[in-house]
Amino acid sequence: MVLNTVKDASLNGKKVLIRVDFNCPVKEGKVTDPTRILAALPTIKYILDEGASLIIMTHFGRPKGQKNMDYSLLPVKEKFEELLGKKVTLAPDVIGDEVASLVKDIKPGDVLMLENVRFYPGEEKNDPEFAKTLASYGDVYVNDAFGTAHRAHASTEGVSHYLPSYAGFLIEKEVKYMAPLLENPEKPFVAIIGGSKVSSKITVLESLVKTCNTIVIGGGMAYTFLAVLGHKIGKSLVEPDYFDTAKNFLKAAEEKGVKVILPVDHVCASEFSESAEAVAVDSVDISDDLMGMDIGAKTVELIKAELKSAKSVVWNGPMGVFEFAQFAKGTEEVAKALAESDATSVVGGGDSVAAINKFGLASKISHVSTGGGASLEFLEGKTLPGIKALEK
Repeated sequence: MVLNTVKDASLNGKKVLIRVDFNCPVKEGKVTDPTRILAALPTIKYILDEGASLIIMTHFGRPKGQKNMDYSLLPVKEKFEELLGKKVTLAPDVIGDEVASLVKDIKPGDVLMLENVRFYPGEEKNDPEFAKTLASYGDVYVNDAFGTAHRAHASTEGVSHYLPSYAGFLIEKEVKYMAPLLENPEKPFVAIIGGSKVSSKITVLESLVKTCNTIVIGGGMAYTFLAVLGHKIGKSLVEPDYFDTAKNFLKAAEEKGVKVILPVDHVCASEFSESAEAVAVDSVDISDDLMGMDIGAKTVELIKAELKSAKSVVWNGPMGVFEFAQFAKGTEEVAKALAESDATSVVGGGDSVAAINKFGLASKISHVSTGGGASLEFLEGKTLPGIKALEK
């Protein structure tokens, strides 16, 4: 997969329309985590250094196609201005005469931020007329919003039909690390897939079984696989509707010679609660009065052994209920082992990224993806409309 990148574009004196993902958490009118803004700054600074003016598009929250000022970008604009160290003008709207006038008067080095693109139903419907209006603001389009690249919206895919289109550095980096995992990963390739439900991860498992040497299955979803293998899982989370799917996956893995690691021991509780007492269970089977909440120490050691020899690793989904301190150890131990590994490591998915950040290990991972749903769909082998639009 080869993309047209921002470095391929002639930008001097041009108006650059850029789609970023500044959908940051905001509390009491202040951005509480500016990670997404920081991720886009290298592209933004490069464009400005090249002598262009910048028109910024992003969504924020879910205003459902209505102009609802509870979802105004004002707090985001204030944080962005502070981090950029430069004046940013927030337009009063996304389209209309006032916005068109602000765009017309923009000079090289200026930064104009449009209001929340989701104030209009044409954004999520990918309405060609809405996309055409957005495209009329720029000479060049740059997309650096990997987190929304799996959605064919007006600002992520629609505008690319009307302007020369390029990938920003963030999307370029995401593709650089993610594409080889599907196309030609360095072996041994280990996938660690966790999370609560088989239903949300089965497509990823089915995609990864084609290229992996080892697949580790942890989190709540592991109990459906253990149940299918005839083990007792007590009160653990289970999806009977996915028994056949789980069986078929295990059969496909066996046929392809892919090693599947499931928990061989557990940390359990009598109820799903933050105050529940942790009970170590030193066997695969769980008694009827307990539910699995985390992987046990023996399972952690099995995973560590695989990571020692791995050359490529992808991790998506925690190993247990890591939000509760007494059930976070499995996820933390796996995160530490991955950080110490010599493999090219890619972590995607909101919860795994949250875990890596919680344990302060992000700097030791080759690539921490910025897109939860997008990274998942990428690993499923799906075509992401926002990325497709940028291919050479």
